[in-house]
Amino acid sequence: MRLRPGYALAALLIFAVEVLIALYVRDAFVRPLLGDVLAVILVYLGLRAILPIGVRAAALSALAIAFAIEFGQLLGLADMLGLARGSPWRVVIGSHYDWRDLIAYTAGTLAALLVERLRATFP
Repeated sequence: MRLRPGYALAALLIFAVEVLIALYVRDAFVRPLLGDVLAVILVYLGLRAILPIGVRAAALSALAIAFAIEFGQLLGLADMLGLARGSPWRVVIGSHYDWRDLIAYTAGTLAALLVERLRATFP
């Protein structure tokens, strides 16, 4: 494993933004939708930071992880696992399915791919 510092730094910045959104934003767009766009980008950046995988593999993996978590919410996975409300794992897994999150995750994946394309075009 070889750390890619640029991706790691970007992941840390997105994580900080996500924490600020979770702590201070209570609205119907930024927290639920933009937060989900950023969440899949965070997973993508984390994968690229620590694993020797390409752009497409990381993007599809991040999207698959996000979709798996969302479908876990649909099935009530947090309750099935007995995770207490407010526990860190319940926060990560979530407990409320929303089909719009799937669109947000897809948008985040496309945004990550677009940024990578732009980086390759304009180094």
